[in-house]
This record gives sequence, C-alpha cells and structure tokens, in this order.
Amino acid sequence: MTTEIRTFQIPDGDREEAQAQLAAFLRTVEVQRIDTAYADGAWRILVLYQDLRRKEESRQIESAIVGALNTWRERMAMRTGASRDSFLPDDLLPEIARFAPTTERELSVIVGTRDIDVGHHGAEIVQVVRSTLDELIDD
Repeated sequence: MTTEIRTFQIPDGDREEAQAQLAAFLRTVEVQRIDTAYADGAWRILVLYQDLRRKEESRQIESAIVGALNTWRERMAMRTGASRDSFLPDDLLPEIARFAPTTERELSVIVGTRDIDVGHHGAEIVQVVRSTLDELIDD
C-alpha cells in the first residue's frame, strides 16, 4: 500500500469550515505524518496518509490469497504424503499474498530473497494467486 499526500489550508479569517474539512478527512485515513507551516495569513497542512478503505481492501485480498494457497498446500500434501510446509512454508504465505505475484519471475524474486526454492511448483503457485485475484475481480 502506498502513502498518499494531501494538503489543506486553514486561513486566519474563516477557520471553522477548513478545520471541519481537515477533521473529517483525518477520521477516514491512517496518518503517517503531518507537517505544518504558516505563511500569508494561513496555516498550510501537509498530510501523508494511507486510505483506510484501500487498506481494508488490501487485507481482504491478502487474506483470500493466503486461504487459497493454504487450500492448494493441503491438496498437494494429501496427494503426495508430504508436509504442507515442504511446498511453501507458513511464514512465506503473507509475503506472497502481500505482493501477489502473477508471473513465475515475480514469485522467484519474492522467494529468492528468502533463499527458498519453490522448484517446479512455481507455476501452480502463480496460478493460485491469479485465480484468486480473478475471482475477487469478478465478485
């Protein structure tokens, strides 16, 4: 999720409406940082923030991807008799869900930083991610 920027101006003369707009905005975002400066009869406010609605959407997408990957790991474990972790470790699932790789190259970058080899299952993992994203878009 990216940090966004929005600026506000609160003039000396008509503060109430501008302050109310700022307050209403601040209730809908997760503030990362606020900078202020006073110039030419008004306060300038710079707000760095993350939109809470987008944050919640991201959480839901990540949760759906983790769930789908867990289902895939369970199927693979039952089919082969190996453990779920042998296909994909538990602690890697949130990272894959966060970046949602849709190509094997993207997946290799993610797992490569962890020195984990997903081997010949890379295409299947990417397909699970793609299918999950497609299902979410169609809903």
